[in-house]
Amino acid sequence: MKSDCIEHLHLHLQSQRAAYLREPFPGLEQRLDRLRRLGELVAEHGEAFVDRISADFGQRSAHETRLYELAVLDATLRHAVKHLPQWMRTQRIKTALHFLPGSNRLMPQPLGVVGVIAPWNYPVLLALAPVVAALAAGNRVMLKPSELTPRTSQLLARAVAQYFAPDEFTVIIGDARTAQAFAGLRFDHLFFTGSTAIGSQVAQQAAANLTPVTLELGGKSPALVHDSTDLPLTAERLAHGKLMNAGQTCVAPDYVLAPKSLAKPLAEAIAAAMKRLYPTLAHNPDYSSIVSPRHYARLQGMLVEAKAMGAQLLQPHKAEKLDPLARKLHPTVVLKSKPEMQLRREEIFGPILPVLPYDSLDAAIDHIQREERPLALYWFGDTRHADCQRVLRETHAGGVTLNDCIWHLGQEEQPFGGIGASGQGSYHGEWGFRTFSKDKPIFHNPPLAATKLLQPPYGALFDGMLALLRRIA
Repeated sequence: MKSDCIEHLHLHLQSQRAAYLREPFPGLEQRLDRLRRLGELVAEHGEAFVDRISADFGQRSAHETRLYELAVLDATLRHAVKHLPQWMRTQRIKTALHFLPGSNRLMPQPLGVVGVIAPWNYPVLLALAPVVAALAAGNRVMLKPSELTPRTSQLLARAVAQYFAPDEFTVIIGDARTAQAFAGLRFDHLFFTGSTAIGSQVAQQAAANLTPVTLELGGKSPALVHDSTDLPLTAERLAHGKLMNAGQTCVAPDYVLAPKSLAKPLAEAIAAAMKRLYPTLAHNPDYSSIVSPRHYARLQGMLVEAKAMGAQLLQPHKAEKLDPLARKLHPTVVLKSKPEMQLRREEIFGPILPVLPYDSLDAAIDHIQREERPLALYWFGDTRHADCQRVLRETHAGGVTLNDCIWHLGQEEQPFGGIGASGQGSYHGEWGFRTFSKDKPIFHNPPLAATKLLQPPYGALFDGMLALLRRIA
């Protein structure tokens, strides 16, 4: 990393910190103005983002970009604008009897300058959704988008510069070395979305500055199918959840656990559903490409290894020839996989779905609990069944959707975040506002207060007050 690049990053940070110190507590109207400008930015450049994202991927479904990035982001902005006055309100907090007539309050205060490192798979939504929360909380923001989507990142930088002053919200363009230097800046909070491996590195860099971090990571999110499931509906929803953005979604189902008697018919039904959802691949604008040659080669290597080790690959589009340069990968359902295979050891992040049979619910729960804690878990079956409640109680995951995939991510009234290896901290809605705020506790002690009786010189009166406190506390 060149020293002039590092100096450039520090200058941006110093400029934003100076601006924050001049205005340490932006009022409601100032924050709403920033959110509205961000909304105008997205509205003005929305279709350009659709085109740029598709160009960066090689082929990315325009409909998926409009729905899963732009529409979700619009809902996030609208929710923040609607609820911001309530979130900003200083709350009265109950005061213990022995501290009366004193009073407690809790005031949400901006942290200062927030850094956001965004991923490539949803390069607009996952860049700007944390920014919405940070701006709502009254912070200044520096954003480092992914170098794997350069056209989108360049447009994002130009659009932000059009609507925001650099000391208010700015975008930093650069490669992985720039991201590494960015993570080492002394932010007041650092927000990272990406892989678990890189997230660990980011956390270590931030720790050197005692910078608090929110890590939105990933992992192997399981779908647990119960014998009470509606098999055709389950197959269709698993196929849709897996093939959205060609599997390049952090909460995509990574593998399926199914009762032994259902594993093969379910796998075949998922493959058939994949074919119905995407009748063709090569010239189908609904089916996305893999983002880069490196990621494409990695996924191809998984399939080659699995087949060589005896796995059964169900590929409903097998007859269709695909140009490797277009980086579209055959959707594949995998049976007879082995634990030592790469697709079982690593998060897949592509259109490959292993189906694993289980003998008992105990075995399925044990399998999930042995793995690192995932970002998502999906249950397919009768939600009234006692087994559903058992799975919810006995497994850990960042979030859960019952009888479908992914949709818990879109709930602004619910927190979104991982646990353990799948992340730490959360955002969305008020949880995002709280992530980027310090809830400052304030105690007001009036002139006539009983606490005077606890001051020296100590004696019988002090002893009597202490005895009283022990009885009423």
